Formats: sequence, structure tokens, C-alpha cells
Amino acid sequence: MPSTVLITGCSSGIGAAAVRHFAAQGWNVAATLRHPAQARFEQGAGCVQAFALDVTDQASVDAAVAQALARFGRIDVLINNAGYGLFGPFETAAPEVIRRQFATNVEGVFGVTRAVLPGMRAQGGGVIINVASLTGLVAMPLYSVYAASKYAVVGFSESLSHELAPLGIRVKVFAPGAVNTDFSGRSLVRTFEGDGGPYAASIAKAQAAFAGNRGDGGAASSPEALAQALFGAATDGSAQVRYVVGADAQEVMRMRQQIGEEALLAGVRQRFGLAA
Repeated sequence: MPSTVLITGCSSGIGAAAVRHFAAQGWNVAATLRHPAQARFEQGAGCVQAFALDVTDQASVDAAVAQALARFGRIDVLINNAGYGLFGPFETAAPEVIRRQFATNVEGVFGVTRAVLPGMRAQGGGVIINVASLTGLVAMPLYSVYAASKYAVVGFSESLSHELAPLGIRVKVFAPGAVNTDFSGRSLVRTFEGDGGPYAASIAKAQAAFAGNRGDGGAASSPEALAQALFGAATDGSAQVRYVVGADAQEVMRMRQQIGEEALLAGVRQRFGLAA
């Protein structure tokens, strides 16, 4: 019987690529997204089925998990991929904007995880992979609220890995660097209007630096490469919890070890033109 993966945030990018990759390996795929009609992958061909799921609506989460279980019988792997970026100065982030960021990036992970746990406990095992970000390990400028949400995902995943280990459920956190997706376009929300007022110069410098990294591909990873890495994390059978993925992310973590925190943070400010 094929294994089954449930993936959130499958409308595009990493999520859609993961659907295609797992399906190509012969897995059953419960691909979830808010609007299944917008799916960018083939479905209905036996192993892939799209389900409507909004991670900010627990009733929607519970219904989608129940439908996936009815369709495939079990969920062996959960990939909590749904999320979005919030860019801009913290001072300009309205409380409702901050609440929405955490409702999606953090509480959404909580809700979907809670929904699949009874089934995983009953079957005696499973794998949960929470997609964080390099920014959840080393925060980038003008992503303070987004970084806070991803740091929360990292901490949640590491602690949860301990409490679920006796139940045969492995928890992993996936921290990619830059990705060639529309993260900086359609899915990116800004905390500010206009040019950002007193932060305008810093915003312009940061945007130029990020664009330069993604521009012609740069050090950014493709969604397909990250989908392959997700499959590896799901199937390697190891107790490894943290996966830092992408050449740029691995280089940042290597530098942290070699030069220390203070020098690394100073280097980040210099790179983004924000040094005092």
C-alpha cells in the first residue's frame, strides 16, 4: 500500500513542487490549498487529490484531514508548508497585520498538526515536517515579524520532537534559504504604505539586496530542489530534526560557526547596507 503525504500550501512554489515529486515516487498525495481550482498540478490520476484547506480556519482543517483519511486511509507524513512573508519595519506593522501573520505561519501549523496526531498515534508512527526558513535561525533585516513567526516554528518543532518520539512520530523542521518562487511578489505582504517614510532608505537597500540574490537565480534554490530535499527528510528514517537547505543557508550557518554571532550579524547589516 503506498504511503500518503498531506501537504499544505500547495497552490504554487514549494508546495506544488512537493506534490509533483511525491506523486512521481508513487506516493498518495493529499494536496491542500484554499482554492483547489487554482492547483498547478495534475490530480485525479489515482494518487493525487486536492482538498480545500485554510490553515486559519480550524473547521476547514479538520474537514480536509477527515476527507484525506477517508480517501487514502492514513496519513504517514504531514508537511506544514502553508505560510507567507511579511516584509517591512516593525513600527509600521499594525496589530491586525501581526495577528494574521501568526495565525497563518504559527497557529496554522499548530492546528493542522493537532488534527493529524490522533491518526498517527493510532497507526503507531508518522513524520511531521514543518517548513520554517533560514530567517527562523538567522533573522534578516525588515522581516522582524516574519522572523518571529519562523523562530516560533523552529522552537515548536524541536520541543514537539521530544514529546512525540516515544509515540514513534518524528518531527522535523525544514529551513531553506532563498527560493526561486513568488515569495517576494504575490505572496509577500508589506507592513508599510508608500516608501516607508523614515525607513525608506533601509527598505530600498534591503529590497535591492534581496533582488540581487534572486535576480538570475543567484544562490536561490528551485522549488523542485527543495521538494526533493523534503522527500529525503520524510523518508531518511533518521532522528535528525533540523534540515538547513540550500547553498546560501548552509553558508550562513557555516559562517556562524566560524566567525561567531556578533561578526555574523555585523556582516548581515553590511550586506544590506544597514551598518551604522
